[in-house]
Amino acid sequence: MAEILFPALFVLLALGVPVAFAMAISAFLALALGSSYPHIVIVKEMFSGLDSFPLLAVPFFILAAELMSGGAMTQILLRFAAQFVGHLRGGLGYANVVSSTMFAGISGSALADAAGPGAMMIRMMEKGGYPRAYAGALTASSSVVGPIIPPSIIMILYAMQDEHVSVVALFMAGLLPGLCISGAMLLTNWWMSRQRGYTGTGSRPPLPEMLRTTLHALPALFLIVLIIGGIRGGFFTPTEASVIAVVYALLCGVLVYRSLRLRDLPGIILQAALTSTAVLLILGAARAFAWILIIESVPQSLAQYIVALNLSPIVFLLVVNVLLLGFGLFLDPLPGVMILVPILAPIAFSLGIDPIHFAIVVIVNLTIGLTTPPVGSLLFVVASAVNLRPAALIREMPPFILANIMVLLLLTFVPSISTWLPRISGF
Repeated sequence: MAEILFPALFVLLALGVPVAFAMAISAFLALALGSSYPHIVIVKEMFSGLDSFPLLAVPFFILAAELMSGGAMTQILLRFAAQFVGHLRGGLGYANVVSSTMFAGISGSALADAAGPGAMMIRMMEKGGYPRAYAGALTASSSVVGPIIPPSIIMILYAMQDEHVSVVALFMAGLLPGLCISGAMLLTNWWMSRQRGYTGTGSRPPLPEMLRTTLHALPALFLIVLIIGGIRGGFFTPTEASVIAVVYALLCGVLVYRSLRLRDLPGIILQAALTSTAVLLILGAARAFAWILIIESVPQSLAQYIVALNLSPIVFLLVVNVLLLGFGLFLDPLPGVMILVPILAPIAFSLGIDPIHFAIVVIVNLTIGLTTPPVGSLLFVVASAVNLRPAALIREMPPFILANIMVLLLLTFVPSISTWLPRISGF
């Protein structure tokens, strides 16, 4: 069946078929043409892939991000970030990175990060004299932190595929790598601003105004503390945290900031439902695709082959980096986690690689793929959000992609960046 599965998948993707349908159709064709299993097995496996309590966190975190955007909290966080760095050379670029980092602690999604505060920041940067393509490239690259700084939808799915890690441990492990990526984007923006002569917005706001803006932003910022602190303190699980995030975002939008109207809720809920449906379709199709691989013993055969090569752990990690960067050119992180983690994680464990370290390397690697053409989802989300040609955006991407790859190599060679926080936290 594998000899049908992969060619069918690549042909369908080349024809422009959406990822979820491409995986489901290729799995069905492999089953129909290469085996005697009943066809209903594909449907059963798709439903089994969604029959999981931790998956409830996915639509709730998506809804929380939509409520944040609809409740004006996105604009509040942007003003909070801009007041500290907006006056510096390249200041609006710094504000873009900082706001993406803060919003990542709420949404758990790179696409939500780019479509919400990212789109607003691009318009602000364009008014400040930055080319729209540069602002879009910085936004797409900064949004990579969305699935890495907790909470993270991808981390929830990864923990479901690898029994050696927990969601909470991955949440703790993602914080420092996410900050490393944000730091790399700040440095890249600093260098590009000096090369191109981008200026700041003027003088720093007066201290009383900064205090008022900070006090106004505290309720929005507290959501990050509530989610991470509550999970770390054992007060609630990540799934329960997603529900609490929805309730808190709703209360802030309606009662604290009074910018979220009840008549807006049906549209917000509908948008969150559409986004969640797209994500869950991918997960269901990936489960059926992965089932074919397991039936064909592809993971076991690949594991035996790699073990026979007698690779050192660091060489294996470098090979995985090359493999996943190539994979990310064509597929999004969610199917990547569902398909590749069951194959690669047991091999990494057998080589003595820390499961948390390996998880972060995989997640960062696949998330970088969101910014690499030809299928990088972030590129097209940003381009469509601000009416920008994808080709113009792609031309500005190389410095940012290079910076993200440098962070990936740092995480590969220095495991403690990923494992230090989980260890001191008892995970």
